[in-house]
Amino acid sequence: MRTLLVTGGGSGIGAAIARAADDAGYRVGVMDVETKAADALAESLKNGVGLGADVADADQVAAAVADLGAVDVLVNNAGVLATGPLIDHDPADFRRVIDINLTAVFIAAQAAARCMRDAGGGSIVNIASINGIHPSPNCGAYTAAKAGVMGLTQQMSVEWGEFGIRVNAVAPGFVDAGMSTPFYQNAAVRSRRASAVPLGRLGEADDIARAVLYLASDAASYVSGQTLTVDGGVINSVLAQLPRD
Repeated sequence: MRTLLVTGGGSGIGAAIARAADDAGYRVGVMDVETKAADALAESLKNGVGLGADVADADQVAAAVADLGAVDVLVNNAGVLATGPLIDHDPADFRRVIDINLTAVFIAAQAAARCMRDAGGGSIVNIASINGIHPSPNCGAYTAAKAGVMGLTQQMSVEWGEFGIRVNAVAPGFVDAGMSTPFYQNAAVRSRRASAVPLGRLGEADDIARAVLYLASDAASYVSGQTLTVDGGVINSVLAQLPRD
């Protein structure tokens, strides 16, 4: 049985990925700084293991990986958001967003990659964002971190390919899950956002989970260093939103 580890797995998109992996027959490690949430989700799975750890702490992550014992697939999903104009952004908030959204991706990937190298290979899927492709107002630290995730994904794929490790990313669009759930409680915002998506709806956590499992699977055995955008086509629709005669 293959083992999949998902960071930030106690809720939101991470929990959807954990459930989808469990349904697909993986043994699932659920890592979250909220230990109770990780344990509760793991207990609801057929073959889950709860792992409490701060993803930005290399020692805690290494200990969690050692406890799990094996990692065939790592999904770097943990993330935080701090909003506000860059000109007023508190440097401490900026560093926290970079630490959890980017540095922690490196920390967990490095720990997992060492296991994968010794085992002869594996797959890493990093959760990026369309914010890393097109900046959004008042999300400067998040945009910088997610752009970094995509660059780091390419770097890892180049350096770790010789070990049989594939590294890819998924860039979600407007997804009604996780950190975005409170935002979409506003019906006007929800309607406006959904109408801007060519497919006519907001994304769901399961849309991201399915993309992750594809990249983790043997169906993507020759795919590495890529970012798969899962956004209903929204990043290609800028001109469609502008008036035209």
